[in-house]
Amino acid sequence: MRPLPDQPLAEKTLKVWKIVTSLSSLVNLLFPLAYWGVMQIFNLPAWPLYLIIALVVIGSLLNVFLIQKLQWNRWRYKIYANEIELMHGVFVVRRVIIPMIRVQHVDTKQGPILRHYNLATVTVSTAATTHEIPGLTMENAEKLRDHIAQLAREADPDE
Repeated sequence: MRPLPDQPLAEKTLKVWKIVTSLSSLVNLLFPLAYWGVMQIFNLPAWPLYLIIALVVIGSLLNVFLIQKLQWNRWRYKIYANEIELMHGVFVVRRVIIPMIRVQHVDTKQGPILRHYNLATVTVSTAATTHEIPGLTMENAEKLRDHIAQLAREADPDE
């Protein structure tokens, strides 16, 4: 059996994920607001409104403080000479192996929150899909991007 990948994401990634999840949880507040609006028009009972609010608040808190921590703890990657291995997931754990010979393009990207925390995401593109290694320090992301690109060039039989 193959060993688990051992390279973790940067610690600041957890903070960024919590911020992003908190912001996206604000969208969930539209559900109780929508029910309240419908309640005003159709004279519906108020108890479902309180239930919806409780579910939104509890779900958001669990997502921000528990799920994101579990996700960050589980995320690992490892770069080998011939392949890239990714492992992530909370309830369903995915282990993906990307052969270097299939790598077509490697890039780094940053949104405004990642840039604020000096983090970046490395994207690895194949013909089938794009894989991401999120939450690396900018320095590590650039080194990793260049390293994968070099390994992919060496694995290409056409060169």
